[in-house]
Amino acid sequence: MTDVLTQVLADLAAEGDRLEQLVAGLDEGGWRTPTPAPGWDVATQVAHLAWTDEVALTAATDKEAWDAVVLEAIADPEGYVDSQAYAVARDADLLGRWRRARADLRAALVAMPAGEKMPWFGPPMSPTSMATARLMETWAHSLDVHEALGTPVEDTDRIRHVAHLGVRTRNFAHQLHGLELPAEEFRIDLVAPSGEVWSWGPEDAAQTLTGSAGDFCRLVTQRVNRADTDLVAHGADVDRWLDVAQAFAGQPGEGRAPR
Repeated sequence: MTDVLTQVLADLAAEGDRLEQLVAGLDEGGWRTPTPAPGWDVATQVAHLAWTDEVALTAATDKEAWDAVVLEAIADPEGYVDSQAYAVARDADLLGRWRRARADLRAALVAMPAGEKMPWFGPPMSPTSMATARLMETWAHSLDVHEALGTPVEDTDRIRHVAHLGVRTRNFAHQLHGLELPAEEFRIDLVAPSGEVWSWGPEDAAQTLTGSAGDFCRLVTQRVNRADTDLVAHGADVDRWLDVAQAFAGQPGEGRAPR
């Protein structure tokens, strides 16, 4: 296991543990608290994480079962994921189910041979890429749960993985919206929760993005409206990117309304 994968898995576990501690003591009413995602209560948010961890485990360990999942998704491309989350949300042992899925997926990712990739709904993914994607989703859904329950959430430098994924998916976001790809790299400087500056791209790039890492991560996971961020774009291409930025697979959602 590489040092990078070790770190991502440790940060993923920490994000999962924080959310688990938040919901572990909820009664039925607490689980049914509506979240900012339309039609999703707290249980649905956790159920989506549990189901996706289970599916990722299937992709890593059982090709025949994975192929069956893909066929089901193709048959209902718009509603498949939501329908699965709603179904899992009715599980009386939802928290235990998610806990087991988290642990089993971690073990499967650790066990994958070096250089091997696992199939996914988009391009095949390395264990590190899958762990990063799971961290991104866990963090984003956790934001919704924290907001629903009225519990402030403090950003940590674990979101660096989310920020990196947001940067790496720049071209994917353009393609998803049928836009021409930018001809050049951007310089991106984001202030981490610790105060450190995280940077991507050439220092002499003509187009730049600055702001807080927390706002950037919320933007690329569609947890905030761009108008409510401190992000500053210099350049037409960067400005357009911020309108479509998306770090997660699948079709773009409706996003969040301005506050």
